[in-house]
Amino acid sequence: MLVVGVPSSQASIGGSNASLAPLEVRERLDRFSTYHGELDVDIGTVAVRDLGNWPVSELGAVALVDDVAELARSLPDAEMKLYLGGDNAITRPLVSAVSDDLSSVGLITFDAHHDVRDLSNGPTNGTPIRGLLEQHGLPGGNVVQIGIHSFANSAPYRAYCDAAGITTVTVGEVERAGMADTVDAALSRLSACTTIYVDVDIDVLDRVFAPACPGARPGGLTVRQLAEGVARCAAHPSVVAMDFVEVDPTADIANQTLDVMAHLFLTAAAGFATRPVTQART
Repeated sequence: MLVVGVPSSQASIGGSNASLAPLEVRERLDRFSTYHGELDVDIGTVAVRDLGNWPVSELGAVALVDDVAELARSLPDAEMKLYLGGDNAITRPLVSAVSDDLSSVGLITFDAHHDVRDLSNGPTNGTPIRGLLEQHGLPGGNVVQIGIHSFANSAPYRAYCDAAGITTVTVGEVERAGMADTVDAALSRLSACTTIYVDVDIDVLDRVFAPACPGARPGGLTVRQLAEGVARCAAHPSVVAMDFVEVDPTADIANQTLDVMAHLFLTAAAGFATRPVTQART
């Protein structure tokens, strides 16, 4: 498993210091053990290579799209890649780097927002999904968005998603179906995809759990709900990469959101560790 920090926040709408998160979340990892008691796995058995942070914190929004994609393409092969953001603008180049042809690539987002803002003002952390559809050829039918909040999106954005064939799952629908069934349904819907990328925008959480996420709102997911979804995705053999984004450490309260991000990152590693052992796991 590879770990890479992608410290981007130049493309954030309204400003953010999310570029500081990759370093600061690593510093919080010492507070956690390597054993996931509920899954009964010790991630100390997983071979992990941390490649540090890419030098992208000063890149403008346009340069980020090409430069991060090129860096992602240059990575060595690994069964799983975990990216520590940074803002949600990194999702577009990281997904685009998965394959030259995105027609067989699936994308699951855990996000309060649709991220389909108009591209006329260039790429931002509010445009990654629209950019992938309109400029990289990702089919809308290959996208499942889980945890969409109330009062966090506009009706035209939902209409865009519906017209594009994006599957939208609201917080209320997650509560009614349960996270396990919600994720299983998403993975089933994307079963024709050869590879799946998972975007974990931590503002999908209720704001009480994520005060350092500028886009978080009341009424979002709980940490346990999101962690269950992350673990279930990471355990699936088609999932090749995940990102964790949208935490601004300078807005945090007693490192609360950084600890949530660390918990979710470790949970992804634990979910990955539950996969059947391959001959050369990395």
